[in-house]
Amino acid sequence: MPTAPELPREDRRTAVGVCIFLTVVIWLVFGQTLNHEFINFDDDRYVYQNAEISKGVTVEGLKWFLTHSHAQLWHPLTTLTHMIDCQIYGLRPGGHHFTNVVLHNIASVLLFLALCRITGCLWRSALVAAIFAIHPMRVESVAWVAERKDILSGVFFALTLAAYVYYARAPGIRRYFVLLIPVVCGLMSKATFVTVPVVLLLLDYWPLRRWQGAGSAEQGLSVGHLPAVASAKAGALVVEKIPLIALSLAAAALTIRAQTKTIASLEQLGLLPRIKNAAVSIIIYLRQMFWPSGLGVFYPHPRDHLNIWIVLGSAALILAITVVAILLIRQRPYLFVGWFWYLILLFPVLGFFQSGLQARADRFTYLPHIGITIAVTWTIADLTRNWNYRRVVLGPVATCIIIAFTICSWKQTTYWRNDITLWKRDLAVTSDNQIGHQNLAAALWAGGDVAQAKIESRIANIIHSEAVVKDFPFDIAARDNLGALLVQAGDVRGAIAQWQTSLQIDSHDGNALNNLAWILATFPDDSIRNGARAVQLAESATALPGGDTPIVQRTFAAAYAETGDFAKAVATAQHAVELAQSQGNSSLVETLRHEIELYRSGAPYREKPSE
Repeated sequence: MPTAPELPREDRRTAVGVCIFLTVVIWLVFGQTLNHEFINFDDDRYVYQNAEISKGVTVEGLKWFLTHSHAQLWHPLTTLTHMIDCQIYGLRPGGHHFTNVVLHNIASVLLFLALCRITGCLWRSALVAAIFAIHPMRVESVAWVAERKDILSGVFFALTLAAYVYYARAPGIRRYFVLLIPVVCGLMSKATFVTVPVVLLLLDYWPLRRWQGAGSAEQGLSVGHLPAVASAKAGALVVEKIPLIALSLAAAALTIRAQTKTIASLEQLGLLPRIKNAAVSIIIYLRQMFWPSGLGVFYPHPRDHLNIWIVLGSAALILAITVVAILLIRQRPYLFVGWFWYLILLFPVLGFFQSGLQARADRFTYLPHIGITIAVTWTIADLTRNWNYRRVVLGPVATCIIIAFTICSWKQTTYWRNDITLWKRDLAVTSDNQIGHQNLAAALWAGGDVAQAKIESRIANIIHSEAVVKDFPFDIAARDNLGALLVQAGDVRGAIAQWQTSLQIDSHDGNALNNLAWILATFPDDSIRNGARAVQLAESATALPGGDTPIVQRTFAAAYAETGDFAKAVATAQHAVELAQSQGNSSLVETLRHEIELYRSGAPYREKPSE
């Protein structure tokens, strides 16, 4: 079998230097996380509020992690590492972050060595590994303790690559069992490892050229001959992967079983919105690979509200890149391999089996982006092969790229210092982010800033209600609730619009009638109040079955007072007092008596503005 050449002996010292460089730059960027805290988003479920994990390594814990899901996921090796961390460091977050950085360091070095072994190209492999190590989109995986599964799977992915080239150079049962070890460990680290066997088939094409030189332009293979080559070797190569595929399917079944409660059904989120979001996400991830701006921890799912032109444009671009990669398969096999590496490893996290509420996540690109980096690096190297000053130009450019990514990653890592800095950053780069506001509210509450926490919580509730109304425009209860929330937030005109829409849908909606009447009767702004309309609405509310309640009668009294009919206001308010007393509502009785005094003095009631 033809395979990539061995790394020349004289380059091995350089390889050691590259490994040292990778280690230094990784700790330069991510070493700051040793002073970071846990995050109130999954870190609680994974570590500090998980009784089974926080106890450390125990006999009962070892039995548990093999037979139970961990945070609705089946990844026993990841679970074990969290237990070991708790055994060593307790619940001191610095120790858990230290393990993450060490594992990412190992994954980056192993990736470099594996690529060198597979391709025989030292400097190209070094650039790919360096970008993998310090790209800003790696920050989420490394700085977030709960994403231990990402970097642990990265370690076993690099080991899988190394073990596979070891097997491919001299196939045999013993070497195949060596390959099985990192594959099984990877599957036990993260569920998305299931597509790795397909990536190995890509490596068979290039650079290992196990398809009888199918990726070698030098051998003059034409596209027309590809079916013949495929029929000669593809069967054997696929059969070779059957044990790996079987293991992947078993791991996928265990994961689906563990995620039953978190996977969204097609009733909750239809297939078409998932496909639209997947197409856009593929392009966004690609853009962020080259221009990593606006990175956050949580991107709200757009559901079925994506701009159709953005969706069509994304789909067209994906198709165009795919066609180019296929057409250039002879001349540029690394384009084909790199692009499909990206798509295949990204497929499990594109939302077809939606788990969670996010549209996408930086952590999902931990392994897929390697394929894009390989494709771009090898393309540039080949296109500049005949340049006279190739090294003089490419060396400084690569250095500048690494420096820029290092600076951006260091800055991005600072946002993960604690809950407040993280969620404030997330809200700064996203919109309509209910999860972001909720988690910031929780962090502020825990820090003692109760007033601001209430504001953030209210914003989160408004975003949720607006989403419900957008998806279900005839949901009157959701509109009424949104109106009440908007009043609390100071958007009275927005609240009025919601209640008016509710009444257009159902003119007998008691909540909308009463709420709108109250605002028109009591709001301090003269341009909002309309006493006559308030009386009309309140009268309609009292005429409904069950309308004779102290709350509705209170509104009716305030409406009369706004029109200047204080006698009726007093009489109606006294009736409301009687109703409240019969219900034992002493607080409302006291409020009504205060308002009766205002009406007797000839003054209408004014609601205090929300703070």
